[in-house]
Amino acid sequence: MAETFYFPGVTLMITHYNRSGSLARLLAAFKDLGCKFDDIVVSDDNSKPPHPERLKALQAEYNFRLVVTPKNSGFPVNINQAQDAVKTEYTLYVQEDYVPHPGCQQHLLDALDFMNTDKTLDYIRFWAFYRYPTLKPYGKGFSETIFSPWNLSHLKFFMYSDNPHLRRSTFLQKFGRYQEDIDGNISEHNMSMSYIQKKGRGLFYERYTELFDHLNSPDEPSTFKRASWRQNKNPLFMLLRFFYLRYKWLKCTWHLKFTRFGQ
Repeated sequence: MAETFYFPGVTLMITHYNRSGSLARLLAAFKDLGCKFDDIVVSDDNSKPPHPERLKALQAEYNFRLVVTPKNSGFPVNINQAQDAVKTEYTLYVQEDYVPHPGCQQHLLDALDFMNTDKTLDYIRFWAFYRYPTLKPYGKGFSETIFSPWNLSHLKFFMYSDNPHLRRSTFLQKFGRYQEDIDGNISEHNMSMSYIQKKGRGLFYERYTELFDHLNSPDEPSTFKRASWRQNKNPLFMLLRFFYLRYKWLKCTWHLKFTRFGQ
């Protein structure tokens, strides 16, 4: 029998849209790893057929609470709705297209222990596209994220991200709700700016690609697309990218100083 890893006071929160196969894979992976949560909430943004029928079958198998938007309203509405449904002290947020690695269980438990012990921590991130630029060692493979006004990397403004993380379920009360009338990527960016302005405190797992895989099958592709010109290795494009990133840094610095986020 597989070892059980119990996460007291934690709800596994998953946002979903048109990727029931990926959701099934995620739920099965946590089950196979022996992870047991006090609750599981799946928030669906009014998926198209046949996904609603598949969700009902998965609900019967995994006993999660399912909340559904009345109409397709976009990611900000979906994640706000999901967090509203959580009743426990902590939220482990994982989008449906991630898969936990074997061996991640103890690191997730370490994060929960940190949150229980250090009440000033708001958020602990387990996965990222890039290393956060300024980190201070904290313990057990985690480091504290530090916002440095002198760092010229635009990545410092992504102090918060929707990638898999553990947070206090009062997170939206402290930093504001996701703005629902704008693009999801902009809404996430604004949440990060609010997190910085309100002096959020969090940790970052240093080996940030080793706890989860981000997987998208051809029949359930990611809805997030990266601009190809930003990754082009042509010298001209690299020069354009350099100036674009300097502009982005200046723009974010200006907004952080003169715009109030999380209202």
